[in-house]
Amino acid sequence: MNQERVKELLQEALQENESLYLIDLQFLSDNKIKVIVDGDSGVPLSECIRVSRKIEHNLDREEEDFSLEVTTPDIARPLMVRRQYKKNINRILTVKTATEEEFEGTLTEVTEDNITLHWKAREPKPVGKGKHTVEKTKTLAYEDIKEAKVKIIF
Repeated sequence: MNQERVKELLQEALQENESLYLIDLQFLSDNKIKVIVDGDSGVPLSECIRVSRKIEHNLDREEEDFSLEVTTPDIARPLMVRRQYKKNINRILTVKTATEEEFEGTLTEVTEDNITLHWKAREPKPVGKGKHTVEKTKTLAYEDIKEAKVKIIF
């Protein structure tokens, strides 16, 4: 399998729609090619088909047989590309840091270097008994994030 040719064709297909970007490209055993793409505002099925055809129609099955799968990321999988964070602003994320700290909050800001989460927590009052609700904010650098997932709420 000419992996460089597949990468070129994939890049050409993604350039035709600037809102699409590559999450993962895998060359598996038995000449299986798996492409995972995402988009700034989602990926319609028609775009997966277009990307698949762009690759498939420019490779020769007579020369070498292969199977091709073009898909979007599974909602339960962690975010893998910085561009995915922008798409998920105002959604609740569960984030694990490299130091094994866990945060869960609404993604409110995405910059070139970090993300900002916002949530409410119940904490003991500074004076007296009982608890009160406080607003918390945490800014995390991308290099400190071990895993970030969108929380699925039904």
